[in-house]
Amino acid sequence: MGLLDQIRADLTDAMKAKDKTVVSTLRSIVAAVQEAEVAGSSAAKLDDTQVEKIIASQAKRRIEAAEAFAGGGREEKAADERAELEILERYLPEQLSEDELKALVIGALAEGGFTTMADMGQAMKAVNIVVAGRAEGRVVADLVKSQLS
Repeated sequence: MGLLDQIRADLTDAMKAKDKTVVSTLRSIVAAVQEAEVAGSSAAKLDDTQVEKIIASQAKRRIEAAEAFAGGGREEKAADERAELEILERYLPEQLSEDELKALVIGALAEGGFTTMADMGQAMKAVNIVVAGRAEGRVVADLVKSQLS
């Protein structure tokens, strides 16, 4: 069973349980995946990795929205966004700890021989292959920059 199939099954269960937050969150994932499948010149079925990227994008939006609502004094709306984020995180790979991430970055940089900021683009490609969506891109980029400087 693919990731999208699992999400659809969980959506059915949430509808039966009348869990509005889970239903709306999972529906947004399914809609985003369907939109991505028909985008471009021809329709294509997305694999689990591509679905994870869409979910990660949705999660990032929830984080930004929660921060914005909290900053604007709308804590109730921020709490709603955080609740949706928790649901999305169920479908994402477990995030690396800071120490695990640093070890992977250092290893990838050493293996590729990347030492200067001129290597940043190639270094990021190598690191992203190893990290594979288990850490936020901005955090990875900052860590790579700090190791290359």
